[in-house]
Amino acid sequence: MTADGLRSPDAAPDIDVVDVVALGESMVTFLPTRPGRLADVPSFDRAIGGAESNVACALAADGHAVRWVSRVGADGFGDHLVETIGGHGVDVTSVGRDPARPTGVYFRTAGDRATDAHEVAYYRAGSAASAMSAETVDLAAVRAGRVLHLSGITAALSDDCLGLLRELTAPRSGGPLVSFDVNHRPGLWRDTDGPRVLLELARGADIVFVGEDEAEEAWGVTGGPTAISELLSEPDVLVVKQGARGATLFRRAEDGSVDQEAFVPALDAEVVATIGAGDAFAAGFLSATLRGLPDRAGLRHGHLMAAAALTVPGDLAAPPPRDLADRLAALDDDAWGRLRLGPGWTTQTARTTQTASRAEEEVRTP
Repeated sequence: MTADGLRSPDAAPDIDVVDVVALGESMVTFLPTRPGRLADVPSFDRAIGGAESNVACALAADGHAVRWVSRVGADGFGDHLVETIGGHGVDVTSVGRDPARPTGVYFRTAGDRATDAHEVAYYRAGSAASAMSAETVDLAAVRAGRVLHLSGITAALSDDCLGLLRELTAPRSGGPLVSFDVNHRPGLWRDTDGPRVLLELARGADIVFVGEDEAEEAWGVTGGPTAISELLSEPDVLVVKQGARGATLFRRAEDGSVDQEAFVPALDAEVVATIGAGDAFAAGFLSATLRGLPDRAGLRHGHLMAAAALTVPGDLAAPPPRDLADRLAALDDDAWGRLRLGPGWTTQTARTTQTASRAEEEVRTP
């Protein structure tokens, strides 16, 4: 174990140990240039999208050393992914190139801000990333991190990908702390085993992120966070995301019992798009974990990162400067509840600082 309670990673002598390794598929994303059905939109802007690479980019922007491990096609879209993610400060040297399989792509509409209704068309079947396995990725590079971040999306891509995730979540002495975002995507699973497999993988992880709604959809759990914690008692840390209400954290004690450690309400953010908010929340929480911050602060940093993603149209958003995030995370409960964050708040530091000061002042003189 390291001084901050994380495990000492396994690494070959010639592989740099990083804070976080994120493994999973990223795709080229095409966003419409105007509202409307996919059938009607005449042109699209190109971006990138992928749960694990979103986490990697957010953590790198927040000052952490991060490695992304995946496979892409030997094509222009693969070049774009590697160059763009690398441009965010992420180590991409362990990304494999597959000459026989393409890079995945998808198209989506802008969506309705009030209902989040949108169309998505995926072209990822047979992609290079779907051929990831224990034989086609560099396991030494994967395990050379203080934290290894995975998601259930990867498990759904192919039998080989599922085998890889089972290898990485199997009991093992040493190695990184395993973070797992359930990310239940029913449309990706080839059979009805998805919920069972996701539960199996989550039980093998150290930190688990799951939405209250997806736990109900996947496992039929209707009793809220406490019922989810009873189903998932194995992880050391379980974070149940409750949408606009907030997030609840459970931590397993040394005697194996599980207690609710913290609940933190979500922030009032002007929502532009919800895509990427869950990934940003995971990045904020993992950043706080790497810094040795307490659970409550970790949840607040998760909400702050999520608010950054909610207030931009794409998957990726600039995180708030660390000193600003620390100040906001340290607000008392009343001031935290009075924060109002809109588009551009992470880059308009002075304005956001004034917002925080105003929230504090409103609490002192209501």
